[in-house]
Amino acid sequence: MKAYTVEQVAEILQIGRDKVYFLLRTGQLRSIKIGKLRRITDDHLTQFVGALEDENCSPQR
Repeated sequence: MKAYTVEQVAEILQIGRDKVYFLLRTGQLRSIKIGKLRRITDDHLTQFVGALEDENCSPQR
């Protein structure tokens, strides 16, 4: 398992750091805390992207 910083996740997803914090605050992206540090694991990223794919594949009304 690999754990990424908020900045690394922002770079991976090609979004801003503030957007990553927004996703964390709203529960769309999960993370773990190690002391005062916030880390996002590769499992968290996989779940997040999978949820986006499911959302985009759902039939639109």
